[in-house]
Amino acid sequence: MKDKYPLWQTSGWTFGMLLVIPILAIFYTALGASDQLFSHLMDTVMGTYTLNTLGLVFGTSLLAAVFGLPAAWLMAMCRLPGEKWLQWALVLPLAMPGYIIGYIYTDWLDYAGPVQILLRDWFGWQSYQDYWFPDIRTLGGACLVLALVLYPYIYLLARTAFMEQSASLLQSARLLRCSPLESFRRISLPLARPSIAVGLSLVAMETLGDFGTVSYFAVHSLTTAVYDTWLGYSNLNAAAKISALMLLAIFLLISAERFSRRRQKLFQQHNGLNEDVRYTLSGWKKVMALVWCWGLIGFAFVLPLLQLMYYAWHYFAQSWTAEFRDYTLNSLMVSVSAALLAVLVALLVNFYNRLDGRPASLAPMRMSAMGYAVPGTVLAIGVMIPLTSADHLLNDFTRAMDWGRPGLVFSGTMFAMIFAFVVRFGAVAVGSVESSLAKISPSLDMAAKTMGCASVSMLRRVHLPLIRRGCLIAGLLVFIESMKELNAALLLRPFNFETLATYVFNYASDEQLELAALPAILLVLVGLIPLVVINRSLEQSH
Repeated sequence: MKDKYPLWQTSGWTFGMLLVIPILAIFYTALGASDQLFSHLMDTVMGTYTLNTLGLVFGTSLLAAVFGLPAAWLMAMCRLPGEKWLQWALVLPLAMPGYIIGYIYTDWLDYAGPVQILLRDWFGWQSYQDYWFPDIRTLGGACLVLALVLYPYIYLLARTAFMEQSASLLQSARLLRCSPLESFRRISLPLARPSIAVGLSLVAMETLGDFGTVSYFAVHSLTTAVYDTWLGYSNLNAAAKISALMLLAIFLLISAERFSRRRQKLFQQHNGLNEDVRYTLSGWKKVMALVWCWGLIGFAFVLPLLQLMYYAWHYFAQSWTAEFRDYTLNSLMVSVSAALLAVLVALLVNFYNRLDGRPASLAPMRMSAMGYAVPGTVLAIGVMIPLTSADHLLNDFTRAMDWGRPGLVFSGTMFAMIFAFVVRFGAVAVGSVESSLAKISPSLDMAAKTMGCASVSMLRRVHLPLIRRGCLIAGLLVFIESMKELNAALLLRPFNFETLATYVFNYASDEQLELAALPAILLVLVGLIPLVVINRSLEQSH
């Protein structure tokens, strides 16, 4: 059947294919000729890297569940003083980059840090041989730091699941004299397992893709192996093979998440939870609940932020430099460009699906959203492969035409970073625009067509004014995520080009976090914006 909207079909499929090319390029390169370096890595250190990665993912997921699940149940099922503040404050650690938390806690807990100095002064110890203190620069330390910043994923999903559980079940448990702990263990927790599984998969994917924290803690994971293989050995083929292994692991995590969501649709009941069934804690139980929730907020957000503010205040003159202002402008340029392009792509693929309506028109939307599950380090490999080939083709063509050699137009400029950010965060824009368009009645489309509006005119005059807020939110979220992205920026930045994220990482890696405190605070403040949006949407839905 001939397509009625050839312009939208061509645009939708073109952009959908462009955004999925990096993922295909990784597998295409990985399935190529065997690589001697990769074979050597497989025979020597790859087993250690894999075990470290599995331990990191498992340990972080376990600790994030230990932190997030009790807080989620307390916020959903109990009355606590200051609960309106606690509900959104427990999400704040998501705004704090994990590697910054790692640097701060390492500074506090190392042998020369204030904690051990205070202990030696109290007990009269003279050297590290006189006492034992856990080493923060280990796999366990990395798990703890990542869990502190990632537990809100589990908290948000589990709290929503607890609030949507049937009130009659909880009232029945109370009539049967179940204690709050028994109610949590025997009713709330089993019913919320699908949502908890989704949260755990998100934590696992974020942990698998982390580079800044594991690099600083000297934990050799698959992510650091990709980075070292590419930049240390200049071997893109071996890096692609390792990246393909990571993508397969991510595919398994996504499959588990899809399966758990399917179970949730079948078995989860969505009866609203009335305020009457919440427990009123008193005495030591209330004190312990408040200590747990505020303690999480303090250790994961407030104390590190206060440390950054202390550094920024005392080292303001050294931090407020021309470099800081230039790198801020660099971040703004790249992030604004990525946000505008991501919103444009989201509009094209979503509107094509709305006009066409056939199942095949969903494919460009799904392809545009695939990059969100890919870690930034892996995605950088996928972006560099096709862009390097494009540069070679362009230079060969211009040389054949006697036009000279333009050099690295795609892979050696900001274009590579912007393209990577659009691939990585395009799913955020696609989802936001999709939800906005879904609220517009199809009758408006029919009325516009009856009045002779072409598809482009209908988008401009009917849909855009109605989805303006959704587009703004989509652009804002992509902008914020691009500002904070470290992994892809480290690998794809042009020569002598820094963003705020790489600027902070470089200073902190050199043990000079005090000079990076000002840009780090800026990154944290930028990261707070989507959390405010999330909190407002949760308040509106409940």
